[in-house]
Amino acid sequence: MPDLADSALALEFLLSVKSGIKDYAIAITETATPELRQALRTQLDSAIQLHGELSQLMIKKGWLFPTDTKKQFELDLKSAQTAVDIAGLKLFPDNTNRLGTFATPYN
Repeated sequence: MPDLADSALALEFLLSVKSGIKDYAIAITETATPELRQALRTQLDSAIQLHGELSQLMIKKGWLFPTDTKKQFELDLKSAQTAVDIAGLKLFPDNTNRLGTFATPYN
């Protein structure tokens, strides 16, 4: 189960980094000063490097298959089935009626 949580967190982090890369690129096109543009480029370069490192880690761990669509599809299908299984867990009792548990005034 920890491996499942680790892979989910890594994927969420990867998606956040991708979003940041996109945002930096847009910001670079909209900034007016060269100094700010250079600062944003530096941040963009760092984010791209982080994306590469994180992708390589996920590939090494078997959590991402960017060049093998069949394996990636199987992994995505397994993840979806796990989500369905978790949603089907009986986490609460059938009877959750708590009427009378607390003092309630009668009219």
